[in-house]
Amino acid sequence: MAFQWQIDPRDLFVERYPQMVGTGLPQADVDTTRAAITDMWLDGPGGWVHEWSTLAGGYAATGQHRLAALAYGWAKFPTLADESKRAALSEQADQYLLAAPDFGLDFTRLTVEAPYRGVRIDVPVHLLTPPGWSAADPVLLASGGVDSWKIDLHSLFADLALRTGMRVLAFDIPGTGETPVPMSADGGYGVVRAIIDRARTLGNGRVAHLGISMGGWFSARSGLAAEVDAAIVLGGPIERAFDPDRTWAYGMRGIIGNALGFDTEPTDAELAQRMSPFTLRQWLDRDWNAPMLVLNGADDVHIPAADTLVFEDRRDIEVHLLPDTGHCAITKLPEATRIMVDWLVSTTAW
Repeated sequence: MAFQWQIDPRDLFVERYPQMVGTGLPQADVDTTRAAITDMWLDGPGGWVHEWSTLAGGYAATGQHRLAALAYGWAKFPTLADESKRAALSEQADQYLLAAPDFGLDFTRLTVEAPYRGVRIDVPVHLLTPPGWSAADPVLLASGGVDSWKIDLHSLFADLALRTGMRVLAFDIPGTGETPVPMSADGGYGVVRAIIDRARTLGNGRVAHLGISMGGWFSARSGLAAEVDAAIVLGGPIERAFDPDRTWAYGMRGIIGNALGFDTEPTDAELAQRMSPFTLRQWLDRDWNAPMLVLNGADDVHIPAADTLVFEDRRDIEVHLLPDTGHCAITKLPEATRIMVDWLVSTTAW
């Protein structure tokens, strides 16, 4: 189930340009692609998928497979709303596997079997193992959000693995990427719980959980319920982000609608009804959370600052609201990464 919706590609470049160049694409190539794109859904020259795929194909032809995977990642961005975007995701996965020998750590692609509303599904995941890691060490579970997925965030996940010495198990949250079921507060979290259980078999049994953006909802849920041993929430929605009268910026309304499994653009009332079960208030009202790190940018247009600050003054939770940066502190990602690395090293010394 998927749908297209009215969105100006210029708006996406306004918000995501720092992420595009910050994850490794040459700025000149991003600028050229930006100038060529005139339409989000056009299947041809000037279309989003076509122009990003042209850039990716050029990288692939010269053996620059990591850059090709990044560019195909932007081709399928922000959601798999049509066949051309699904094809771009397939190309991204192929180029990513070709790039794997140069990752600087051991890479394994495997599947996790998970329950979802009475059936069993297979979820493809990526295991990144740094040099020197042993089975006596913990595992870091990691995911992105509704539009930036495990391959898109490889550089961050690999950096965390190398700097902390932890094995990283990367996955796509339900409703996105290669996870084949819609996002939901009940069945969707059940899928993540199965991935947590699998992660416990891949190291010393201890698991930390990093979630970015909507992935941060899942890590907040697992951390507040103490279903993991430690949790990091980077830019995650908690409760105020699910207010029924909230506004949506930069195409997020359609992105969320696709992740939730709508096959046509939902009304505000339909979207609010589907999202209302996601509030974590019932878990905030309890007091058995695992150690947690919660951080975000103070200028986030998607997630209210209250969804970060609500964790202040709770036991075993460290909170950072970084000034002069937006969603997930993307323009200050090196600072945010340093905070996460320091916290992981000190907290997971089990």
